[in-house]
Amino acid sequence: MRILSGTSPPPLRGLRVLTYNVHSCIGTDRQLDPHRIAEVIAKSRADIIALQELDVGRKRTGGIDQAQMIAALLKMKAHFHPALHVEEERYGDAILTAHPTRLMRAGPLPSVGETRGAIWLEVAVQGHQLNIINTHLGLRNRDRVRQVNALLGKDWIGSAEFRSNPSIVCGDLNSLRSTPAYRLLERQFRDAQLADGRTPRPTFPSRYPLLRIDHLFVSADFNVASVEVSADSVARQASDHLPLLVELDLAS
Repeated sequence: MRILSGTSPPPLRGLRVLTYNVHSCIGTDRQLDPHRIAEVIAKSRADIIALQELDVGRKRTGGIDQAQMIAALLKMKAHFHPALHVEEERYGDAILTAHPTRLMRAGPLPSVGETRGAIWLEVAVQGHQLNIINTHLGLRNRDRVRQVNALLGKDWIGSAEFRSNPSIVCGDLNSLRSTPAYRLLERQFRDAQLADGRTPRPTFPSRYPLLRIDHLFVSADFNVASVEVSADSVARQASDHLPLLVELDLAS
């Protein structure tokens, strides 16, 4: 369908967005298997995928580019940001999709110890321009607060470009609902797992999930149609986290 200039695009239905910490593609059985990660993602039929803990050119995982390999298996394009970059070895986060994209920003977040970062893409879907930020926050509470405050600042979420479009913020936030970092994000976005009184499901550890630390937040523009935490036998082995899948609708 062609959208005429000056007209609104049709409503967007059934957009499937997935966030998944893939643990360098090393499963709970200690096997390195990017193809298994791709299999888990493919089953979800996700349109936009936010991945954390990817290795690119690292000796410990055979020197492969995990972001590009998984994207190729899914017939998608990957945008990767290395939170850690030592010589030729990189480790970080990526967003994968087959839809047209524009990289808006990728960069570090305030960190002590292990470095953290975020990546922001604008994604064009059926005439709609959407923002998505993928991040992996730190292990210490005070670091996470600094990192979220940075994301809420004028270079990221606080920018006019971000606020002008329907938006998604997701990733491994290492944050329970009771933590300050989570509450900072909840002030501006809706937690998809809690939309319309849904009962949230934990995502970590994958074999016996107890903690809900992987999150997907959405702006008020979106309606949450469904939420799923994939927990079949393959997903429980592929990584130490389970993938969180959210289906979204967007009015014109």
